[in-house]
Amino acid sequence: MSVHIKSAEELEKMRVSGRLAAEVLRMIAPYVKPGVTTGELDRICHDYIVNEQGAYPSPLNYHGFPKSVCTTVNHQVCHGIPGDRELRDGDILNIDITVNKDGWHGDTSKMFYVGEPSKKARKASEVAHESMVRGIEQVRPGATLGDIGHAIQTYAESQHCSVVREYCGHGIGQGFHEEPQVMHYGRPGEGLTLEPGMVFTIEPMINAGKRHVKLLKDGWTVVTKDHSPSAQWEHTLVVTEDGYEVLTQLPGDPL
Repeated sequence: MSVHIKSAEELEKMRVSGRLAAEVLRMIAPYVKPGVTTGELDRICHDYIVNEQGAYPSPLNYHGFPKSVCTTVNHQVCHGIPGDRELRDGDILNIDITVNKDGWHGDTSKMFYVGEPSKKARKASEVAHESMVRGIEQVRPGATLGDIGHAIQTYAESQHCSVVREYCGHGIGQGFHEEPQVMHYGRPGEGLTLEPGMVFTIEPMINAGKRHVKLLKDGWTVVTKDHSPSAQWEHTLVVTEDGYEVLTQLPGDPL
């Protein structure tokens, strides 16, 4: 496993990309309401990234992905393709943003509520968020990827939710997806040992029901097999000399 350690100069570029990705999520929030289509949200994000930020939406044409962001609704797990679907009161929505600025990628996602979600859907979102936070809090030199996965898994399962195992976090930099792969389950002390300058995402997908998923015929959208709600939160972070720095967290915003 070859993991690229970012230099101070490279990290400055990644801070820019991370900030831009976070700003897209902040910008799009007021548009998430009943009646809007996921395709319209995609168009607004695309125009903002290209025209306001002077950047490029990393997902567009990535291995053939046809849109600029991923929009994942209710029992969809990840990689939802924006389209004609109108959001309805009670939906939960993940918007996944990756921005390429001057050849460097910043990747982040968060959950949005459309009106008032069901208790089960809200719980999935809240558990997913806390799972991500607990995973991030494990990051420091000398810790392992297994420590991150274990923290996420044990919390999610203690809340009677499940962790999707087929998809994971990833290294990021000049490549959209780099080494290492960051699993959201695992055992303490196992896996790659973290070093300062490593940059990767933590992005647990948490289901309110069972962990099993399936891929739809569009070749991208992943859903829960039991149709239970699923939620995901994501940040890009760097291992520092004494802990971590979240590159996709705007000043004043909570994790």
